[in-house]
Amino acid sequence: MRDGRTVAYDLLRAVDARDAYANLLLPKLVKGLDARERAFAAELGYGTLRALGTLDHVLALCSSRPVAGMDPPVRDVLRLGAYQLLRTRVAPHAAVSTSVDLARNVAGPGAAKFVNAVLRRVAERDGDVGAPGYDDDPVGHLAITTAHPRWIVEAFHDALNGDWAETRAALLADDARPEVHLAARPGRIAREGLLASALAAGLEADAGPYSPYAVRLRGGDPGDVPAVRDGSAGVQDEGSQLAALAFARLLGSGRHDVLDLCAGPGGKTALLAGLVKGRLVANELHEHRARLVRDNVRGTRNVVPVTGDALHGPWRPASFDGVLLDAPCTGLGALRRRPEARWRRTPADVAPLAALQRELLAAAVDAVKPGGVVLYVVCSPHPAETRAVVAGVPGTEPVDLAGALPGIADGPSVQLWPHRNGTDAMFVSGLRRIVTESSLHSA
Repeated sequence: MRDGRTVAYDLLRAVDARDAYANLLLPKLVKGLDARERAFAAELGYGTLRALGTLDHVLALCSSRPVAGMDPPVRDVLRLGAYQLLRTRVAPHAAVSTSVDLARNVAGPGAAKFVNAVLRRVAERDGDVGAPGYDDDPVGHLAITTAHPRWIVEAFHDALNGDWAETRAALLADDARPEVHLAARPGRIAREGLLASALAAGLEADAGPYSPYAVRLRGGDPGDVPAVRDGSAGVQDEGSQLAALAFARLLGSGRHDVLDLCAGPGGKTALLAGLVKGRLVANELHEHRARLVRDNVRGTRNVVPVTGDALHGPWRPASFDGVLLDAPCTGLGALRRRPEARWRRTPADVAPLAALQRELLAAAVDAVKPGGVVLYVVCSPHPAETRAVVAGVPGTEPVDLAGALPGIADGPSVQLWPHRNGTDAMFVSGLRRIVTESSLHSA
């Protein structure tokens, strides 16, 4: 019989065996379950995936077998059981007995006995995850107690200027259930109309505190909102909206030719289409993401979708008044929305991505006219992807974002955070291409 617990197990197996994306797969797996079991499946599945490192640490303390050497289906049963014991209100006897039954069904009686023995030891720990003392090893302590790899703890700590208390708050925010943010698309619906549409659909909703186009949902399916179904609004984190809004405000009034250099999946493009007067070229390298861009901007007349390499695009140098670069990144700023991501990324991912970000930023500067604006955006707080990339970019000078994002930015760059702003941890930085004497002569 399928219930929330078995669905959560199936999710864990798919993520482990096929590198599935949990947020894409779970909605398919829960079809046919009632609301209570769907919620239970989400809590167990997403929660276990977020806590994997901590769960494996505890399981290693309670088992004579190395966790990495366990039979994968049995390991996932143990993770699911340990999560229930350590992080839910499920009664310990129920967490153990249901896990034993699940192990018997998927791996046989021998596995059931092993699972029973290990989980009983976990239960005896009474919530103690075996973290090192904070005073002795603050990185290790936070890594275990907040379920993040050490390198991410260190990156957040660096990004927060060495503030350990705020580092802990930022890490804990990754486990908070994220709200869904909607964006009203200018010229198609006002924020007030979008809010009314969400409330009419029976959803709890509020106006976003920062973007004049944002509505935040406190629950429910955004697909139930009529304005989302008809394309006059879309799902878009408010931090992403702020990036598009800052870009449009930096451009100023008048008609502009602008380039969205890495446009997929098209949320910023759709918002910019209503904010920018003039031609908006939306470039995306990957065809499947380019299709999403085209879907998002269907019905707009000023957007020109292009599928091509951002480093060698089909445009002349210095041909745009502004370039928005939402660069590929580690995605450490959206870990709360992608439960398995913190364990898939490694420190080795950072340097190649930072190198690509610098190349793309150089291409963006090359594509913009002297005096034009480049806005660099990544969904990451990692200093190597943020401050280090925009520091000393040849041929540019920083642009103060305070006027574009009043009350949010007080300089050329701003780092948003879930625990501060309720948004993804977006980094936004403004650059202007320097006008030189040679550029004046060539104009």
